[in-house]
Amino acid sequence: MTDSCDRHFSDHTPMMQQYLRLKAENPDILLFYRMGDFYELFYDDAKRAAQLLDISLTKRGSSAGQPIPMAGVPYHAVEGYLAKLVRLGESVAICEQVGDPSSGKGPVERQVVRIVTPGTVSDEALLPERQDNLIAAVYQSKTRFALATLDMASGRFQISEHDDKTTLQAELQRMSIAELLYDEEFADTAILEHCRSLRRRPIWEFELNTARQLLNRQFGTQNLNAFGVENATLGLCAAGCLLHYARETQRTALPHINAISLVQNSDFIILDAATRRNLELTQNLAGGTEYTLAWILDHCVTPMGSRLLKRWIHQPICDVRQIQQRQTAIQAILQHDMVADLQPLLRQIGDMERILARVALRSARPRDLTRLRTALEQIPLLKNNLLQSRTAPLTALCRLIDDFSALCELLQNALVETPPLLIRDGGVIAEGYHAELDEWRELSVGATRFLEELEMRERQATGIDTLKIGFNAVHGYYIQISRGQADRAPIHYVRRQTLKNAERYIIPELKTYEDKVLKAKGAALALEKQLYDELFERLLPQLAALQLAALTLAQLDVFANLAERAQTLNYSRPTFSETIGIDIRHGRHPVVEQVMHDPFIANPLQLNRQRHLLIVTGPNMGGKSTYMRQTALIVLMAYIGSFVPAESAVIGPIDRIFTRIGASDDLASGRSTFMVEMTEMANILHQAEEKSLVLIDEIGRGTSTYDGLALAWACAEWLANKLGSLTLFATHYFELTVLPQQFEGVFNVHLDALEHNDTIAFMHSVQDGAASKSYGLAVAALAGVPKAVLKLAKQKLSQLERLSQQSGDQKLQQLRELNQVQAALPLVEEDEGKSAVWQMLQQLDPDDLTPKQALTYLYQLKTLVKA
Repeated sequence: MTDSCDRHFSDHTPMMQQYLRLKAENPDILLFYRMGDFYELFYDDAKRAAQLLDISLTKRGSSAGQPIPMAGVPYHAVEGYLAKLVRLGESVAICEQVGDPSSGKGPVERQVVRIVTPGTVSDEALLPERQDNLIAAVYQSKTRFALATLDMASGRFQISEHDDKTTLQAELQRMSIAELLYDEEFADTAILEHCRSLRRRPIWEFELNTARQLLNRQFGTQNLNAFGVENATLGLCAAGCLLHYARETQRTALPHINAISLVQNSDFIILDAATRRNLELTQNLAGGTEYTLAWILDHCVTPMGSRLLKRWIHQPICDVRQIQQRQTAIQAILQHDMVADLQPLLRQIGDMERILARVALRSARPRDLTRLRTALEQIPLLKNNLLQSRTAPLTALCRLIDDFSALCELLQNALVETPPLLIRDGGVIAEGYHAELDEWRELSVGATRFLEELEMRERQATGIDTLKIGFNAVHGYYIQISRGQADRAPIHYVRRQTLKNAERYIIPELKTYEDKVLKAKGAALALEKQLYDELFERLLPQLAALQLAALTLAQLDVFANLAERAQTLNYSRPTFSETIGIDIRHGRHPVVEQVMHDPFIANPLQLNRQRHLLIVTGPNMGGKSTYMRQTALIVLMAYIGSFVPAESAVIGPIDRIFTRIGASDDLASGRSTFMVEMTEMANILHQAEEKSLVLIDEIGRGTSTYDGLALAWACAEWLANKLGSLTLFATHYFELTVLPQQFEGVFNVHLDALEHNDTIAFMHSVQDGAASKSYGLAVAALAGVPKAVLKLAKQKLSQLERLSQQSGDQKLQQLRELNQVQAALPLVEEDEGKSAVWQMLQQLDPDDLTPKQALTYLYQLKTLVKA
């Protein structure tokens, strides 16, 4: 607030006193203050809104001797402005007139009726239609973390606990939180920096006993045992803060939040943030949604089905029995050719999940209720289709959907076919639903006949042919006579308004009828609002059953969608094995095969305990990254229950998927390409296990050749010997192709290419064995590098090869010397001061040494022998 606003409220006008008191209660967010047909903002709020919304900044008189900066938006267009602010991460307090303007002196009483924040919005216009909009709270106790999430638009309420900040970061990245709450003592705030809208909350909101009381009161329970969260104390602390914030912002009951669940990491295949980014699940590397896995898979016909599918993609499950039930449902839809029957009906269901949330919050609009009515009308038809399949997973879905015929009939009788947007416009409740409403409406309808008869009678009585009766909101009903005939107006006509070409009058009979009609319209509208509120009371007792039906129908939409995708894209049903391994025949990349013009070359993959690390070599652009990514995507698709792009796939247990693919500088955090590369690699080496699928692409490129090779070698050796993970290790270091000779379970494969003169043809075919060369200059030629530069590169390549040969000769000489000294080593007396060096050097294999290492060890050996 400005200095003038900080003065005592009594210095201001009564209107501004009221505003400033309300603003003091909401100091950190914009206050939309209702004045007539506008929401006004004052002082610093006005200046900020003018910048954010690109609206005019004006002044409104003065208060406390200072001009008042002001900006405003029309109430009928407020949703568009709110949507823009929410997208910018802003929160807005909506202040409405709640008092009667005619009740007394002074400004009309106003109250903040709700607070719109990025994470708690439920209005259709403010929400991204096909993605979840979550608010979350984090809580930390020493090195452990808890995360609570709430989808206000569906009521889904979950908590999870994490042993380290890495897994918490992965969860935050997976969910793309719209708004995040954290306590004022939260230590690791650096992990929250990438979240869009942060809210710092007082520590008492995270107090455990307060959280338990609040949650039990919300769910109407004595304890939380039924939800399986009683022992998740950190998670409950976060959940308590989250629920408190939701109640504070919505200013109403939240009956659609009727349960809470504990998410266990062991229930899902763990994907870290780098893996989600590299696999481009729902967002591509450029930040868009095209050419992602969801872009290919998501042809759901309902928004809620689309959101559910994206949740599945980001959280593949480990429960093979549940996966097989999903597969069986998809198979049944295919076998009975049900896609064409189900999808048109599901399309009519619409976004039932979010409509029910608005019903719970009593913010549903008339057209929300007619869309709900349409959805309920489809349910008997859908259930009939499912029962005809006689397949256990589909009939099980039927049992989860109640009979809502009574509710459907209520909405059919209560609502007109196509109601106006808002209840305040009237005309929402259908004729015949309520006798008293019909009577009031009859008075309004009768007004038309009365006015027509009165106009005809007055025209005949006065002989004025331009006489007509009209109405406007300011002056009410009037008799209008043209200026040329105004002098013939009878003496009992009382002038009401003078226009340029006409005069308007009122007569006692018309005034009496005006009062009657306006009273009828007001009474009809008030009664309609009452009846509309009663519809909510009739719907709320069945809210939980309706929510379950909505979730079930979203699942059915996903099943029908995945069946259509399997049929259209030629996917097959994968099978699961209890033995660790992956066996894919003719596997394809689900995205690349749909965007390339040439036929996609399908490739096999076999990983198991006897063949658990593949060194993948081949030219740039040869398809190494595609081959690796398609493996991970096929595994992930299988574990969400989808069919996969392969002739067949047998997949064993997988606990995590890791990727180290590509790299770029993280300038915002001050990390180089190499630092990003090493951080991601460290995460893999610390956490991967034998059930993990690991994809490593070009590790070590960000540093010198020797360091890079050493690191790549060490990482591959550690994965092969210590971890035993199912690993694809792509590299340009041909030195690594000797690993299969030294370690069990390591094999070479390569992507084939043919070179002729200065051109290269990529075969994209995976073959056993190592690639014969890198084809770097041929790829550079394809990229359009000038021929003169390529010629110079060939010259330099020849020089380097000669130098390498010389270096090799030098190394041979050094190794001969080294071998001679090593042969003499046993003759050297071992003492305590020389023991460690002596033992290390005695075990050296000269064949494994680089020239630089050979020189170093030769010096140490000579020193030792001399000593």
